[in-house]
Amino acid sequence: MATEVKRLIRVRVEKGASFKRDGFGKKRQLSDSWRKPRGQHNKQREQKKAKGALPKPGFGSPIAVRGMHPSGFFEVLVCSIKELEGLDPKTQAVRISATVGDRKRVALQDAAIAAGLKVFNARMVKAKVKKAPAKPRTEAKEEGKQKKEEKKPAPKKSAPPAKKEAAKAKPASKTEGKKAPVKKAAAKPKAEKAEKVPEKPEKKTPVKKPAAKPKAEKAAAPAEAKPKAKKTTKSGVKKNE
Repeated sequence: MATEVKRLIRVRVEKGASFKRDGFGKKRQLSDSWRKPRGQHNKQREQKKAKGALPKPGFGSPIAVRGMHPSGFFEVLVCSIKELEGLDPKTQAVRISATVGDRKRVALQDAAIAAGLKVFNARMVKAKVKKAPAKPRTEAKEEGKQKKEEKKPAPKKSAPPAKKEAAKAKPASKTEGKKAPVKKAAAKPKAEKAEKVPEKPEKKTPVKKPAAKPKAEKAAAPAEAKPKAKKTTKSGVKKNE
């Protein structure tokens, strides 16, 4: 950038004024963008003190740097590669339009840089990862079933009872068939009996004797003696007659 251009840009900055509309600080909905005051009694239109300056010819920037970017280049808005033709890279710079997509932006940006033009809004575009085509439902279902089967643990086979296996396995010899005597584990010493605490003798309540039952009546008198049979002789004569 030439020294004269730099000086003119500095003058433009120092000379420039910020014009704000009347009443922008009184109401929230009003912005500070410039609007010409048109009221009959408006103090800013009448140029009262401290009411804000009005745009006049004296505030204009030098013609040589009017509309120039602070970097010293004149900005050109570009939407396609054809618009890059005829641009001067010494005095002009490029700004890619916001309506351009990522795919076109990459080609346009590369072409501008190759031509030696400066790009104000150059940026890196990330490459998009292509998604795999969607599989039909039947294949998706089969894959889901296979994954579920792989996740399931294999069923454990129940081991046969030990008795049946021992019965099937026959000993090769008598010595092998006999079981070795199992040594009994040493008996653990019994815990010492807790010392008995002498208990206090409980007072026994006197037991009442049951009333004596009346003795059973004496046994009945002995049966009457049977009459003795009279002796007879051989002749059939009774004795003592």
